Amino acid sequence: MESKYNMLTILGPTAGGKTSVATRMAYILEGEILSADSRQVYRGMDLGTGKDLEDYTVEGKVIPHHLIDIVDAGYKYNVFEYQQDFIKAYADVIERKRFPVFCGGSGMYLDAVLKGYKLINVPVNDDLRKELELKTDEELTQILSSSKSIHNKSDDTRKRMIRAIEIGIYYNNNPEIDKYFPEINSLIIGVKYDRDSRRKRITQRLKQRLDEGMLDEVKRIIDSGVSPEDLIYYGLEYKYLTMHLIGELSYQEMFTKLETAIHRFAKRQMTWFRGMEKKGFKINWLDGYAPMREKTERILSFLEKS
Repeated sequence: MESKYNMLTILGPTAGGKTSVATRMAYILEGEILSADSRQVYRGMDLGTGKDLEDYTVEGKVIPHHLIDIVDAGYKYNVFEYQQDFIKAYADVIERKRFPVFCGGSGMYLDAVLKGYKLINVPVNDDLRKELELKTDEELTQILSSSKSIHNKSDDTRKRMIRAIEIGIYYNNNPEIDKYFPEINSLIIGVKYDRDSRRKRITQRLKQRLDEGMLDEVKRIIDSGVSPEDLIYYGLEYKYLTMHLIGELSYQEMFTKLETAIHRFAKRQMTWFRGMEKKGFKINWLDGYAPMREKTERILSFLEKS
């Protein structure tokens, strides 16, 4: 199928059913999954991160996936490393003439790919910051708008304007930096349910994962040598289940606090997606309740319209 798009992105909040849609589309398009989930990168953290590994088998065929299970639990992986790993995985998929299907709900990881420029871990320049602090907002805005090296020219706070200028000057002074980023034109599909349905799905999914042994998974990770403090760092399931295992929360307290935290997380995800739309990203939303065939047919029609 000819299309102007060279990637399909499936995004949505937690417990929204995006993985099953993405794997089905990968099956149809002879593609492979590129994950955009900041916690599914960790080995052994399966139930707690909602990897839904059973969804990666469609019609008896295992769908290849990338950027899942790539670092050990306890490691503090970051968005800079993720973008570098994504570029390598994307190139591998394209080189083998497979269609990349980008799937996830981690806003920063989605942005790191869809914004289309390479992130550089630019060091802090204290002397420059002191110099820029003496300038007015108008002067900072002028510097932002006149620099060719600065990608984001619309920052609206002094702190962010100064950081954007700092990054631009670092690029100018270090021309040898590899700024290559593949030219990606992605169709973006969102899968969502209404608020009440989303809340019910989150609660049902949490109960199911606990029944499947999520607490045992966290205990195994701690027994393997990962400290409770490191697990709490990952937040959500790993934070509250660890607090229960070390005696800080009863089981019911753990469940109630975790359920509330996941609801809030899903709400923040939707806020992030609305922010993407305000920045110009076109997200074509699908009703989560629609039958799978209807979803895939609509996605194919979007691809064919190009």
